[in-house]
Amino acid sequence: MEKTLALTGNESAAYAMLQINPDVVACYPITPQTELMHKFAQFHADGKVDTELILVESEHSAMSAVVGAAAAGCRSMTATSANGLALMWEIVYIASGNRLPIVMPVVNRALSAPINIHCDHSDSMGARDSGWIQLFSENCQEVYDNVIQAVRIAESPDVFLPIMVTLDGFVLSHTIEGVEMLDDDAVKNFIGDYKPNNPLLDLDSPVTYGPLDLQNFYFEHKRQQVEAMKHAKDAIMKVADEFAELSGRQYGYFEKYKLEDAEVATVVLGSSAGTAKYVVDKLRANGVKAGMLKLRAFRPFPYQEVVDALGSMKAIAVMDRSDSFGALGGPVFAELRSAFYGKSDVPIVNYIYGLGGRDVTDVHIEKVYSDLGDIAKSGKVGELVSYLGVRE
Repeated sequence: MEKTLALTGNESAAYAMLQINPDVVACYPITPQTELMHKFAQFHADGKVDTELILVESEHSAMSAVVGAAAAGCRSMTATSANGLALMWEIVYIASGNRLPIVMPVVNRALSAPINIHCDHSDSMGARDSGWIQLFSENCQEVYDNVIQAVRIAESPDVFLPIMVTLDGFVLSHTIEGVEMLDDDAVKNFIGDYKPNNPLLDLDSPVTYGPLDLQNFYFEHKRQQVEAMKHAKDAIMKVADEFAELSGRQYGYFEKYKLEDAEVATVVLGSSAGTAKYVVDKLRANGVKAGMLKLRAFRPFPYQEVVDALGSMKAIAVMDRSDSFGALGGPVFAELRSAFYGKSDVPIVNYIYGLGGRDVTDVHIEKVYSDLGDIAKSGKVGELVSYLGVRE
């Protein structure tokens, strides 16, 4: 039987980890993730989990510890933010290259410098080509649900890749919402027992992890990772459908919000989707055919499905909470335009917003839709990339 608890985003992730009861968790604090591991450490101290909790000296060590544990055959987890993820950089690639299904909540925070502890997506977007699956969360309920589903997705036999579940720093991590919790046994049965693939400690079938891999085989191993990420698309949907049967909450690659008859639409990730939904409702009440696509899976990027969902629009705006310095627009914008290339000539524009925790309000998003309305009428795009809410 489900019960509803008042939880922050950090606590939502920690409660999911409690019910998952991983074999090994490596713990290191960084704002705004710290309270997530505080809560899980409390569960550990109270004897509510059987987890081996490893207190390490840095995020680099945290990822190293869970890589070793996962290679040995343990269900392993950690969590981080921003500069902590950056410090893990070397080992993040090792985790995916060794096909280790580590689950890691990432509490999105701006990367230094200057030092900033508030939300943007520069940390996880910086790791977008590291070979990790990435799921984004709009609210605390999605944080909880995504962490549970992440275990099954990562451990799918034809996937075996690590996965980040992101939540916006402070906006979600420290905000209390009602979260519908599943029964402990239901979660246990849903994720099942961990069946490691080629564990290091299987003495009857010895394997090597981290060997020197030069011209002869490196290329083929990278190609296998590409195929695994393709398989992750199927796994995301399969797990989502089974989770819907368990919880009544349906997930997919994205959520389509009032797109059926929409003429203009935004593409949004994370907590800002809630504000965008409010704006869509407000505009709809005034006769504007507005819609929104909330992207949940950024890696693997569901390019064909996104085109199918948005191809009938007269104008689209991609809202990026991170910038890609020296590129033409933000990372989500680049993915979307690439997906549409050669398939549709719908105008697509980009808005960079919210860097370093800068508030994005309904007024800001209304401006985006107003601009889209002008583009839809004229068929002409002015600024391809704009900065929303930045002082001139």
